[in-house]
Amino acid sequence: MIADHKGEIPFVLLLLPFLAGIGTGVIFPTLTSAYPALWLFLFFAGIFIALNILYTRLKLYKSRWLGGLLVFGMFYSLGCYCIIQCREINKADHFSKTSSQFLLIKINSEPVLHNKLLRFTAEVYAGITNDKATKLTGTLMLTIKDTNAQNLYYGDELLIPAKYNTINPPQVPAALNYKAYLANQNIYYQAFFTAGQYTITQKNKGNALIAYALRQRQNLVNKIKNNLKDTDAVAVASTLILGYKADLSKDILQAYSKTGTIHVLSVSGAHVAIIYVLLAFALGFLDKFKQGKIIKAVLIILLIWYYSLLSGFSPAVCRAAVMISMVIIGKTFNRYINILNILAVSAFILLLYNPLFIADVGFQLSYLAVFGLVVLQPVLYKLFTIKNKWGDRLWALCSVSIAAQVITFPLSAYYFHQFPVYFLISNLFIIIPSAIIMYAGLLFLLLPKIPFISTGLAFLLEKTILLMNKGLQIIEHSPYASFNRIWITIPECMLMMAIIICIFYFLFKKSYNVAIACLICTLLLCTSFSLRSIRLTTSNQMVLLSINKHSGIICRKGNSAIVVTDLLATETAYEYDIQPYLDSCGVKNQKIINFYANYQSNWVIKNQGIIQFLDKGVLLVDGKLKNNFYLESTNPQFIYLANSPYSTFWQINNNLTNKIFIIDGTNSDKFISNFKQLAKQCNVKFLVLKRNKSYLTSS
Repeated sequence: MIADHKGEIPFVLLLLPFLAGIGTGVIFPTLTSAYPALWLFLFFAGIFIALNILYTRLKLYKSRWLGGLLVFGMFYSLGCYCIIQCREINKADHFSKTSSQFLLIKINSEPVLHNKLLRFTAEVYAGITNDKATKLTGTLMLTIKDTNAQNLYYGDELLIPAKYNTINPPQVPAALNYKAYLANQNIYYQAFFTAGQYTITQKNKGNALIAYALRQRQNLVNKIKNNLKDTDAVAVASTLILGYKADLSKDILQAYSKTGTIHVLSVSGAHVAIIYVLLAFALGFLDKFKQGKIIKAVLIILLIWYYSLLSGFSPAVCRAAVMISMVIIGKTFNRYINILNILAVSAFILLLYNPLFIADVGFQLSYLAVFGLVVLQPVLYKLFTIKNKWGDRLWALCSVSIAAQVITFPLSAYYFHQFPVYFLISNLFIIIPSAIIMYAGLLFLLLPKIPFISTGLAFLLEKTILLMNKGLQIIEHSPYASFNRIWITIPECMLMMAIIICIFYFLFKKSYNVAIACLICTLLLCTSFSLRSIRLTTSNQMVLLSINKHSGIICRKGNSAIVVTDLLATETAYEYDIQPYLDSCGVKNQKIINFYANYQSNWVIKNQGIIQFLDKGVLLVDGKLKNNFYLESTNPQFIYLANSPYSTFWQINNNLTNKIFIIDGTNSDKFISNFKQLAKQCNVKFLVLKRNKSYLTSS
């Protein structure tokens, strides 16, 4: 639904400066005081009110732009204030700013058990020093290794030692920035405890409504587990219907991701719409009564929000719940509704509640997808006129999928570095199965156990999920199913978004200026791609990697790379710590060399303990080897120490001059501590990679 006049979409216009204000706070996290933004908001608001009072006397109707400028300033400063005020780390009573012996915490999320480790977030509400309590605030990420920890639930209060660590930034180039990801959830510190290091002080002290919803969801998940045999079917049913993602396997996630159907596993607008249709049908008899429409609307809205509560109040489902609630209210009272305006209202409400939602990938993609459906799909649909009824319906479905996929492509490429080629086929394929899963699953969960009926619904649910999984896996493994290793920068992402919007706007309005703008953006994007490609192709780089408990050295010459490591390409550490750097540099040819093997090429020689990459040399000194190799004829720039070598510091230091010692993540903390002391005494250069950033040097 494209507005014919900006008066139809006032909240869209108000949302833009509000988003700009929040974005300023995200880009500049060093802004810690919210008072300047608050005073700025009051200043703009005061002038706006005063000018409205003096509107006629000052003849301000001649300067209408002034009111718009003041409103822009008000909402911009409001966005800045909200994001700064939302960051818990900015508060004076944050637990990290006070020294305490113990902390009193309350579990504020559903604990998840994975690999015998229980992980959850907790709200810190007090610090204790010498038996004296002080009120504190903040959120802490906890991991507990204890069999009894499985008895911990949302709302439980614990007493823990005030021992926590900052979350490390990415230590290898192009790796996932987990620290920034958690910071956007107000989590800056984490702690690890084992049995006996924590004490449960009280049980079930959380929000009663959330606690009830989590218990109900767990009961429903258990009902699914008890009636479905296949573990993957259980995981998909729990995720698709209830938003419970703890049991999803890596293979299932990959199948849905590479086919462009990952949105099915995120409870969002489509799921809420299915529930709305089901409720509207079930409560249709109320339309016959005098106040039946109002009662029906209230019941549907309450039940939709209850479902949102069960699914964990994700940004996507909250957006859908707000939108559908407003649509229901509008239709009940026969009001005109502009979907784009309602979309902006829902975004404004959610961001007012938690401005950090703006950094949530799901929030961004869900709103972009709905924007594509509302604004771009009608334009795309009108490009072709199909007279056949079923052909027209098929094209309508195709246009929906294309519009959503095209508008979200830049963000998907930036975050996930891939594009599903067969997204249209896979999205058309899952329409019927996903609807059957939702309806059969909801009926199965809501109805009491009825002989034959319950068994039949469970059978239908499981077989439909297995069919859908099998179909998506076939599409996933088809030739050229996806383009992987797509790496773009934020400016390139913005340029791609601008090009897409310009193309659709040109199709809608046929504007010459829009065509020129599209060509300029395309030229800038191509220039950016070309310059980056030239830079990467002509550069040579050695990277000494910081990998937990592993060793790794990358020698990159243009788009080729030799990786010397003790990891295999199939291991998780290689996938997350090494492959992202290679992909970001556009490496097309890579070869993995074992840390203890020999290798020779035109530009890399690895002979026993020596690596020679163009003009850079590395001497490997490894504690796992009985004999370390010291070649007097060479004088490498780096001495790479791994696995706490037995060779003495003096032996290495006397044999080689003008070197830098590199201590990787396989060395023990005791070895590193002793080495630091000796190196400082002898004024020797060294770099500890363990828990630090990787070292990059150009050749």
